[in-house]
Amino acid sequence: MTTRVACLGDSLTRAQFSVDYLDLLARRHPPGDVRLARFGVNGDFAYNLMQRLDAVVTNPPDVITVLIGTNDARASLAGYPVEQAMRRKRLPERPSAGWFQQCLEAVVTRLRTETDATIGLLSLPVLGQRPEGAAARASQAYSRMISEVAAAHEVAYLPLHERQVEEVRRADPPPVPYREATPAAVIGVLVQHAVLRRSLDAISRRRGLVLTTDHIHQNSRGATLIAEVIDTGLLDPSA
Repeated sequence: MTTRVACLGDSLTRAQFSVDYLDLLARRHPPGDVRLARFGVNGDFAYNLMQRLDAVVTNPPDVITVLIGTNDARASLAGYPVEQAMRRKRLPERPSAGWFQQCLEAVVTRLRTETDATIGLLSLPVLGQRPEGAAARASQAYSRMISEVAAAHEVAYLPLHERQVEEVRRADPPPVPYREATPAAVIGVLVQHAVLRRSLDAISRRRGLVLTTDHIHQNSRGATLIAEVIDTGLLDPSA
């Protein structure tokens, strides 16, 4: 019997700038075992995801994964272009931790009310690769809120942030300073990948990054961890 899985999120789920964790997740199962549906939109905040749940609840899947909040966490960091993001994503108020948690709770409430799906909330990929740095602390703080929402609404919590921090500490990489991913930087990655035919993993290596191409978007190592926590937490019957 095929398990239908809807994966909700932002650019990490859209996978134009990241290695595709949906593809890696599918490869972990025999053909026909899972059918994955992608609901990822570049740049989305939790508020934006809350606005586009109709497409999910009108044809409810068996399993729903939610990976959202990276942009909310980035907006809390110095140097993030908050006003530009508010205009681009049509946000009705300035991003904040409290608003993120409120929007995420609304997402979970609607999914629980209007579907019978098993729901899993992933904590955030670690921002940057300095576990004690401001970016990583922001992703940790927002992950803590995700854990609280999961517990309050009795849905699964999938500890991606914790796994990625472990991986970074194990790798002991050089402390490359976190830099916000500007549009120019993202386009630069696309040019290297699509025009110069460099793999996302090669771009990561050239920059000294362990899990990402630009401190945010995932390489194969980072995306594999996303697939693993989803599979172990929701799809592996032996787990």
